[in-house]
Amino acid sequence: QVQLVESGGGLVQAGDSLRLSCAASGRTYSNYVMAWFRQAPGKGREFVSRLSWSGGNTNYADSVKGRFTISRDNGKNTVYLQMNSLKPEDTAVYVCAAGRSVGSSRYQYDYWGQGTQVTVSS
Repeated sequence: QVQLVESGGGLVQAGDSLRLSCAASGRTYSNYVMAWFRQAPGKGREFVSRLSWSGGNTNYADSVKGRFTISRDNGKNTVYLQMNSLKPEDTAVYVCAAGRSVGSSRYQYDYWGQGTQVTVSS
């Protein structure tokens, strides 16, 4: 059993920065994949970024490339999402997830946090 708790959301102006945290507990994360998703009202869940816990490989949605950075702190079992140059279009509930690769760029996420709100004003 794994628990994920997000923090760091808030209200900022366009162009500002935020750093989200996702603290994991319950077990170690060898061979796990961590990811961030977001969901805005009236829109489905959107992939944002992914990180391989053991190898540190990263992946980003085109909409956030060059602005967002995913990273990890192994000692704290925590994944971060550094968000720079925020835009109003980034407004959403951001949710972290933990899962595994099931082959050929396919992933299964078994554990989900409850999310943290990010609001970016014009």
